[in-house]
Amino acid sequence: MLSLYQSCMLTYTVFLLFVSVVKTTESAPNWNTLNETVGGRLHKAKPFSSPCFPDFDGISVPRNKAACKIIEDNYLNATYRSSQFGNFMNTQWESCMSTSAQCTLDSSDPSDSLAWTELPCDQGSIAPYYIDVQNYKDVQAALAFSRTTGVPLSIKNSGHDFLGRSSIIESLGLWTRNLDQISYNASFVPVGGSQPIPAMTIGAGVPWVDAYSFADANNVTVVGGYSETVGASGGWIMGGGHSVLSPTLGLGVDRVLEFKLVTPDGEYRTANAHTNVDLFWALRGGGGGTFGVVLESTSMVEPREIPLQVASVSFNSTTETGLQFLRLLTNNSLQWAQEGWGGHLTSSGFISVTPLLTLEEAQASMQNAVDFVQTQNGTVVIETLPSWFAFFAKYTIPAQTAVGSADLAASRLIPYSLFETQEGRDSFIQLVTSLPGSFLEIDVVTPFLYNATENSTSVTPAWRNAVWHVLMGSEFVWNSTLAEKVAAFEFTNNCTAGLISIAPNSGAYMNEANVYEPNYEQSFWGGNYDRLLAIKHRYDPLGLLDCWKCVGWKGVDDSRSRCYPRVD
Repeated sequence: MLSLYQSCMLTYTVFLLFVSVVKTTESAPNWNTLNETVGGRLHKAKPFSSPCFPDFDGISVPRNKAACKIIEDNYLNATYRSSQFGNFMNTQWESCMSTSAQCTLDSSDPSDSLAWTELPCDQGSIAPYYIDVQNYKDVQAALAFSRTTGVPLSIKNSGHDFLGRSSIIESLGLWTRNLDQISYNASFVPVGGSQPIPAMTIGAGVPWVDAYSFADANNVTVVGGYSETVGASGGWIMGGGHSVLSPTLGLGVDRVLEFKLVTPDGEYRTANAHTNVDLFWALRGGGGGTFGVVLESTSMVEPREIPLQVASVSFNSTTETGLQFLRLLTNNSLQWAQEGWGGHLTSSGFISVTPLLTLEEAQASMQNAVDFVQTQNGTVVIETLPSWFAFFAKYTIPAQTAVGSADLAASRLIPYSLFETQEGRDSFIQLVTSLPGSFLEIDVVTPFLYNATENSTSVTPAWRNAVWHVLMGSEFVWNSTLAEKVAAFEFTNNCTAGLISIAPNSGAYMNEANVYEPNYEQSFWGGNYDRLLAIKHRYDPLGLLDCWKCVGWKGVDDSRSRCYPRVD
């Protein structure tokens, strides 16, 4: 008998022949008919910053100073950006980088008029039309429209996207941000199952800050991301979904019980451990934007009262003291991992939490870090907070990272084996010193202590033995030339090469990886890629959904990828 992969590949080959016929009969887009089909929820879209410019797509238009002032005031605000369709948190995905078609302001001073007097405003990669998705029938209509017209589809939630997968030039956008329903069921039973479990069902557009507030009000804890505006049921969970609670409570894909989605073949489906089991496995790590449009997910919850020990330390670092602190972090990493600490570390401090220790044990655990920071006249807080939401409200919301700039990331999951030897620990320090122009962020968000069932998810197995998720990289500015943008990507590629050199047998988190990640199939999914591809072909035989370095990606020569600059 043929294997699942072989049979799906055979079916896919037949459908490719069918597609060649379909493409010859594609009809011109009828936007009015589509708008009627989706109940008037089809909208035209322009770039977020367009009111500030005296031109659009080569045509003179009057500047809207009042609207521009609102955009200037909120240009770096993630909450405001997530409420608007025509932007992304990282502004390079609003542009067509390969042609320099863009409409962006200066993130260092959004009111600087040079941005709209030196460069024109173009549509860039912002989808010119989008559907404000309210139900599964809207998605079915969009898929049918794409099949008959050839117009590509893009799926956008909050706009958090390191690789530009929700930004496709000349696409029809599916905006899921207003799927904002949330519910709690103390005895949730997945379709086809029998065992009740406390769980929250969260619409695709619900940001984590709202999910956390709702959970707290219902006396439960839901495990999720650090950024308050990331969508709880979008790419975060389908790509893996890390949290500072993941060391003890697992990744998002470890905790999800059920998805409701429309697959590219137009079917509205439920996927869980009992129904559409192959699709459920693929959605638990295979990534967003390719297996279907998820409308909601349901995940298990924990009791509200999970006392957390919090360690917050910071100091004004120099190059020398920053390296000294990084050495301290590498030397203590294994002990802290065993004690359940999760958090975000830099060369000038960290904020970490653990549910496993008492206050006295936490103070003893962090003594080395406390001693060092105090010698630098820094600040130290070690305290107990009663719940996750109490921690989030006190430490995370005030520390949200500004957005609205063009940041480029390289990342790697750093295995525990690196920290077991002095040579391994030194290799990390040497890497950091060899790339002085890079930013550095160390996320302690891996499921190090979580007892996951082997092969139950499709994320790279590298997550399971990693201690750190490390990010490095570069950036460019609003008026960078194409050559300067390419140089920034090339520097980021150097960061990736360095990270791979110290952890060659590991992998990368697909949601926060290098745009030009080499051998991405192995980095993102390990040995799971072939099975994922077979499932992709089963549910998307026509290849309607495609995105950059997603499962089934059609490559750099596909028209949907033409705005990515060519980088060696």
